Amino acid sequence: MSGPVVIVTGASSGIGAATAALFGKHGYRVVLAARRIELLKSIGDRIREAGGEALEIKTDVTDLNQLKNLVDSTLFEYGEINVLVNNAGMGRLQWLDELRPEEDITAQIEVNLLAAIHLTRFVLPHFLQRERGHFINVSSAGAWLAVPTYSVYTATKYGLRGFTLSLRRELRETGIRVTGIYPGAVATEFDQHAGVEWEIESATPRWLLLSPEQVAEGILQAVRTGRKRVVLPWVMNLVIWGEIFTPGLIGWFLGRYFHRRGGKSITWGEGG
Repeated sequence: MSGPVVIVTGASSGIGAATAALFGKHGYRVVLAARRIELLKSIGDRIREAGGEALEIKTDVTDLNQLKNLVDSTLFEYGEINVLVNNAGMGRLQWLDELRPEEDITAQIEVNLLAAIHLTRFVLPHFLQRERGHFINVSSAGAWLAVPTYSVYTATKYGLRGFTLSLRRELRETGIRVTGIYPGAVATEFDQHAGVEWEIESATPRWLLLSPEQVAEGILQAVRTGRKRVVLPWVMNLVIWGEIFTPGLIGWFLGRYFHRRGGKSITWGEGG
């Protein structure tokens, strides 16, 4: 029998690429979705060389027609979808008044939040018909922790967390699972595209910096166990609890690392 089918968005690099490769290694038929088709084909080739199955579909997640095509093409090719990993994301980390309205603000909302909502809606009828399926929404520790210069990014991740929670309650007793993944800082291309020039290399200790492969392993384990929430690394739970129960203390601490001087972004940190 052929393995289950997983769709991974943002699969051309970072967490998405690592997740696609890991699921392929474990017998899944992997559908890779992103805009950079050359990178998708390279990852797909590696999956096939290792004995797995892969299908690359060039997809701009901000385009509704392309999202629908992603679902339709997957069903045409494989006849089913078992897992959807909403992983595509981007960040523009600057003071709000420095962000460009379309390229920075609207784009983050479309990629980080609206794309996951729309793609989930396109897949949902198939899951409901089969009375099973698993939605994985890759959010961020930024869905719990409000950090200066992350205002729009944080808004999208808070929104994705709320969407995940509400959707899970909507689908109660349908046989469909919904999981939120909340990683801390990850060594990916994120910083290259964030827009901030960090004053130091990283404010995240190396022992806390996750690899894409570690996040991918957390996603695979969530599918296997049905966990509702995965925070990586576990110690990030302490930060989340601090934001919930002692927000003043967290705000004071962050205020020591983020400053405005002459209207410019002076920030220390690592994109998560």
